[in-house]
Amino acid sequence: MHIEPGVVNGAKLVLSYATAAGGLALAGKMALDSVRTDGLPALALRSAMTTLAVFCFFELLPHYPVGVSEVHFILGSTLFLLFGAGAASIGLALGLLAQGLLLSPFDLPQYGMNVTTLLVPLWGVSLLAKRIIAPGTAYVDLKYSQALALSTAFQGGVVAWVAFWAVYGQGFGAENVSSVLAFGGAYMLVIAIEPLADLAVLAGAKAMRGLTSTGLFNARLHTAA
Repeated sequence: MHIEPGVVNGAKLVLSYATAAGGLALAGKMALDSVRTDGLPALALRSAMTTLAVFCFFELLPHYPVGVSEVHFILGSTLFLLFGAGAASIGLALGLLAQGLLLSPFDLPQYGMNVTTLLVPLWGVSLLAKRIIAPGTAYVDLKYSQALALSTAFQGGVVAWVAFWAVYGQGFGAENVSSVLAFGGAYMLVIAIEPLADLAVLAGAKAMRGLTSTGLFNARLHTAA
């Protein structure tokens, strides 16, 4: 989902600063909600874990360029389920920033676009979860259909934002549209795999309740709202 250098240039980058500010404001709201629910120390610990996880996802998991961007296994819905929306949003923002600062400084001008592409879909996942997961259901008891819906919402949001940035920067030329479609098609693989990863992780959390019912993880993992 990294927007490649040169896709959006010059004065058009100003829009990315505005959308990033909005995305970070949403992250702040999700983080504040987490503080109210679980306290600041819990959010800080979970955010450190998600930041490290996101950095590793970008660098260690398979990723490859397709069309206008790169396909990554970011596992946004997995982070949401394990650590909550607040910690997941902080981890996505800081993990992406750390990757740019330490390993890919050429990605830093695109940070506004990339962080928007991650945070806004995560916020959408948090809203969707409230609609499709009953208050009496712990996350470890989710069905495949629910995990699929959350993953599709996150990954679909990523694809939509990448497509927006590509068209905003390069227009509706045949080559650009073809690259966008190629990227979107490749991301279908992620949508197919991530719900299975979610369920596998949740099954592991259920089996290791003694470890995963601590403050390091989202309380909703084992406890109904």
